[in-house]
Amino acid sequence: MKKENDDLDQLFNKFENHWDVQEMNSDHQVDFLNKLSKKQPKKKNYWFVTAIAASIVLMLGISVFYKNEKPKEFKFASKETQRTDSIFSILIDNELVKLKEKSSPQNEQIINDALKQMKVFDADYQKIINELQKNGENKQIIYAMISNLQTRISFLQTVLKRIEENENLKNTTDEKTL
Repeated sequence: MKKENDDLDQLFNKFENHWDVQEMNSDHQVDFLNKLSKKQPKKKNYWFVTAIAASIVLMLGISVFYKNEKPKEFKFASKETQRTDSIFSILIDNELVKLKEKSSPQNEQIINDALKQMKVFDADYQKIINELQKNGENKQIIYAMISNLQTRISFLQTVLKRIEENENLKNTTDEKTL
């Protein structure tokens, strides 16, 4: 160990005059304390704010994507069933358009009641479709589906007929009172 200390002493002695030793200013301590007491402006972590904003934008984008995704439509096993459903659906939509065209203050209650009943028919139809998905096509389910569609069309036609009768009755009553 003594030898190692001697080697180190020799090494330091060898470079004794080569050390860069400089005296500090007498004001050095005051300058240091002044710098220490100055408040440095805080560095803002913009990357953190950017990361949060990017996360929010990403989440909104994902939610919009999933919200706009249409629910999967039921695919019928046979083309005939699909065509039947399409034809009846078009007829029902046409009757609903006619019903909404007849909207007036006098017919408002009849139309609202009819639309409520249509929701009941739609719920029944959805149950039939669920059964069709679950058990596949069979005569009973297909018959129930067609029966529901026919009932809806008949119901809408009956409501439209009643509205026309009410309008005709009102018109004839108004003519007689003049």
